[in-house]
Formats: sequence, C-alpha cells, structure tokens
Amino acid sequence: MADNKSRRKMFISVLPGEQVEVVLAQDGRVEEYYVEMVHQSKTKGNIYKGKIHNIDSALQAAFISYGAAKNGFLQVDEVHPEYYQQGTKRKKGNKYPLLQEALRPGQEILVQVVKDPTGSKGAFLTTYISLPGRYIVLTPGREQLGISRKIEDTKERARLRAIFEELKIPEGLGLIVRTVSEGQSKTSLARDFQFLKRLWKDVRKRGVESPTPSLVYEEKDLAFRAVRDYFTQDVSEIWVDHDETSKLVKETVTLLYPRRTKMVKQHTDFENTLFERFNIENQLSQIFSREVNLPSGGELCFDQAEALMAVDINSGKIGGKKNFKEMALRTNLEAAEEIPRQLRLRDVGGQVVIDFIEMKDRNHILQVEKTLKAAIKGDKARTDVGRISKFGLMEVIRQRLGTSALSLSMEPCPHCHGVGVRRNLEWRSMQTLKEIYRQLRRKDCPSPFEYYTSPDLLAHILNHKRDMIHQFEQEFAKDIFLKSNDAGIV
Repeated sequence: MADNKSRRKMFISVLPGEQVEVVLAQDGRVEEYYVEMVHQSKTKGNIYKGKIHNIDSALQAAFISYGAAKNGFLQVDEVHPEYYQQGTKRKKGNKYPLLQEALRPGQEILVQVVKDPTGSKGAFLTTYISLPGRYIVLTPGREQLGISRKIEDTKERARLRAIFEELKIPEGLGLIVRTVSEGQSKTSLARDFQFLKRLWKDVRKRGVESPTPSLVYEEKDLAFRAVRDYFTQDVSEIWVDHDETSKLVKETVTLLYPRRTKMVKQHTDFENTLFERFNIENQLSQIFSREVNLPSGGELCFDQAEALMAVDINSGKIGGKKNFKEMALRTNLEAAEEIPRQLRLRDVGGQVVIDFIEMKDRNHILQVEKTLKAAIKGDKARTDVGRISKFGLMEVIRQRLGTSALSLSMEPCPHCHGVGVRRNLEWRSMQTLKEIYRQLRRKDCPSPFEYYTSPDLLAHILNHKRDMIHQFEQEFAKDIFLKSNDAGIV
C-alpha cells in the first residue's frame, strides 16, 4: 500500500490522435518526462516477421526487409543460433560464425526493433526477443534468471529467485525480474509470468502463420506503458485529462492494485491545462533551454555535439579568493544533484562529458562523485559513471529510453542551419553588396534594379552603406531599389 505521506504523482496528458505526454513529479518537482507523437509512430519493441534482403560480409551484418520504408540492420551478435544454417561452424578463436555462411538471403526471420530508424539509418534489430510485463521481462531463447541490480537487499533477491525457481521456467525461456517486483507476492509474480508465456505462444504462432513481411506484435502506447513501467507503490495519484485514457488507466490499475482505483483522477477544469494546474508547464520549458540555473547562482550549460553531450558548470559570483573553495564545492554539489535530473528529463543518450569547476581538495572531489552517483541511482536507464579526472572532467554513459522531447520538437535554425550562431550584420551587408555589384555588371541587368533582403539587413545597409549604393547608381547609371522581403530571411 502506498505511504500516505507519499507526494509522488503521475500526470498523463493526451491530445487525441496526436500526442501523449507523461510526467512523474516528486513533491511538485518534475523528475521524469516522456512524450510520444502519434504521427511519428514508434516501432521500438515491435516484433516483425521479415526476410533477409542481403548480407554484408564486411560489416558482418544482415539487412532485413520487415515492411518499413528502409531495411533494418541486424548485427552478427544479435542473431540467435536457431537461425543458423545447418552445419554452420565458427572458426577457431571467433565468438560467432561468418554471417554469410550462417544465414542466406531470402531466409525468413523473426526480429524485434531495438532502436527506431533515425535520419538515413534504418531500424536496429535483434532476434533475441524480449516481452516486458509488469513485474518481469520474458526472454525467449535465453535461458536465464536475472534480477534487477537495483534490488539490493540480499534476502529479497534470494526470495525472488526462489519463487521463480519454484515456478519452473520452461526450457528455451528466460526472464529478468524487474525492480517493481520487490516485495510482491508469489501470486502476483506467477500471474505475470503465466500471462507472458501465453503472449509468447501467441507471438510464435503468428510468426509461423503470418505472411512475410508483417507485424506480429505491437508494443502498447505510451499511456499504457507509463502505468505498466512507472506506476509503483510510492505513486499516490494519477491524473489524466482524457476520458478514454482515464478508463484505460483505471482498468490497468484495477488489475495491479484492486484497492487503489480511487487514486486515478480525471482533470476536468478546462480553464487551465493539466500541466498549468500543477505548475508543470514552467518546469518543462527548462528542458528546451541551453542554460539551467542553480540555487546558489551558478549555471549549467548543455551543448549537444555530434558524438556527445557537453555539460559546463559556471559559478556564481565569487566573494573573494578565500571563498573560492567553498563556492566551487557548493556549486559542484548542486550541479551533481541537478545534472542526473536534466539527463532524465531530456532523455540524453550516449556519452555525456561534465566539466566541473576545478577542485584541489581530494575530499571535495570524492564528495561530488558520491553525490552524482547517488542522484543518478534512481534513473531507469542503464548508466555508467566515471571518476572526475585531474582536468575536472567526468564521463557518464547513459542509455536513451525513448524519443526525447528535444528531438521531437526541435529543428535546425534556417538562419544558422543548426550551428547556433549566424553572420553579423556587417559581414552580411558586405556579401549583399558583392551580390548587388555582381548583378549590376551583367549585360541583362534590368533598370531600375530591385533587390530584396531581410528587414534588419535592409536597415543596416540604408543606415551605414547608403554611400556605396549611390556610387553603384552613378557607376552603372541605374536606379537601385532595396526592398524588404516578406519572409525576413536573407
């Protein structure tokens, strides 16, 4: 039963047919944010029956036709041995056989999407299927019994292992016990296990009977997954602003916690949005900002590069050199608390490099490392945290859980084309004058001559380069008219 003192809440906001947003907040402070755009359909978690289009021996990868616009990418280490051709052998010293010998073009294969297509790249696929339930993840083809590392209590780990060993996992199946299983009864765990076994049986049957290519299993939408994956006993309320979604959430909660159905509440005050009502909107706006303010006056700056996210920590005002050590420690500790939260909210994946304010005291360094590791512990994504180097840099590797709000909502600036800066007015005016001069020298240049440019650049030229325009008019004996374009873009 949830603790009455719990202040953790879940908010689900739905725009029918377009968008689903999920927020998890602790004491009114947003801790996690997930968003899904319906028109940008996600395929991660879906299972397809496809066929091998071709095999690249250099990459040791196969390209799979599974019904998408672009073929999926299947690496050799993601191919289950059950798909190997009869008599396939691996060479001495190699972990896997040569893919061109193990598989053949045209071969039918059951694959699951691990990573959605991005840009020019197709989806990343695997033949090692996993089916997530409420308490466990079923792993057909991998005979394993794993328990979440976030369940740290030795006795609880032993209890869970004993329960599933008693349930007798069938040959060819494995499972991973999820963090939310902690403290759950044997009946609840067994019910989830039986459901997933039936689901896998149905998936296998459809995999045999369905044509190629075809969708065999479709992962649920974000609203359902939010309740399945993020609804824990410490959540005291679930607020929903959409009728049908509210009914779905209540049905799911009834199955999980029959005595807690009253915790699902529907937002019906349409004078304000759900997020405005609970002061969530302002907090979410920070996700899209490059800078994040810290309590003591410091600042975090997030810059996304091609291969990594760089996080720089700027200090507040320093009141004398003697206070520098204390200021550096205080600001770094605040940053160590805030950075893991921002990584979750922005769903930053891959390599993250944090540039802390320089600290000479070894105890201070250890204190900051300990604070960041403790703050990142609650992240559902897999993370690997390094140590602070002698240059003040810390490296963090984080698994991306889904499609971030940033990648869904942002696009390159038409002025700077994504570099974050643009040419100043003086430089742009020089380029504009060069272009005008070039066109005036053409034999077919009309008279009078008209040139369109952005309003700000037009004002700069008329205020600072008018003499040059007059010189052009005299030299070429033409009237020149500079005009503002409608788009306002150079």
